[in-house]
Amino acid sequence: MKKMTLLLLASLAFAAAPAAYAEPVQWDPSRYSQEATRCDRLASHADDPFAVAPGVAQDGMDFAAAIKACEEAVAADPENPRLRYQLARVYGYSGQGEKAYPHREAAIAADYPQALFVNGYLHFLGINKASKDVCRAGSLFRRSARYGRLAGQVGFTRYALDGAFDGCGVTIDPEELMAFLESAKASNNDFYESMLIAMLQAEVRAKWPEPAMLEEESQ
Repeated sequence: MKKMTLLLLASLAFAAAPAAYAEPVQWDPSRYSQEATRCDRLASHADDPFAVAPGVAQDGMDFAAAIKACEEAVAADPENPRLRYQLARVYGYSGQGEKAYPHREAAIAADYPQALFVNGYLHFLGINKASKDVCRAGSLFRRSARYGRLAGQVGFTRYALDGAFDGCGVTIDPEELMAFLESAKASNNDFYESMLIAMLQAEVRAKWPEPAMLEEESQ
């Protein structure tokens, strides 16, 4: 009876999430120019895995120069989502979130990983002229995680564990969450971030225990 009860509880836990998840995907930067423009040099983000120039922090950014450089770069290469993301970034930091909107959406449409995470965060909090939309935030976080964006892998898992996306129709699959965390761990050498990842892994196992593990414990 104890064994059957444990297995029933496990099946109910897994029923709360879709059974199958999409495999990780690779974002291909070679479809767009990788030549570093003045926009890249003045507006790229240090954590953007596809940046082609060293990042510039918000407090070190020359907004007027960066806006001019990125507007010119986007005009010359409007299909490049890296440049669209960077123009949106400088507009947002300079208090012009309404101007950032079309460029944010263009970068999202191209699945630019950094834009997926950043715009997910903006929608999650409803800041910088982005509408507060937790469900869209969950979808964007997950897409960035599937592309291997570390912040998306960790952030999506944290918020999913908190139940932030419950009722949103966003896939919350424990196997996928563990895959995100394993990927994050493999690409990370920071002690504190590694500790956070290990804690999240433990939380995922505790919230969604595997049926095989429960069966062993009941014997």
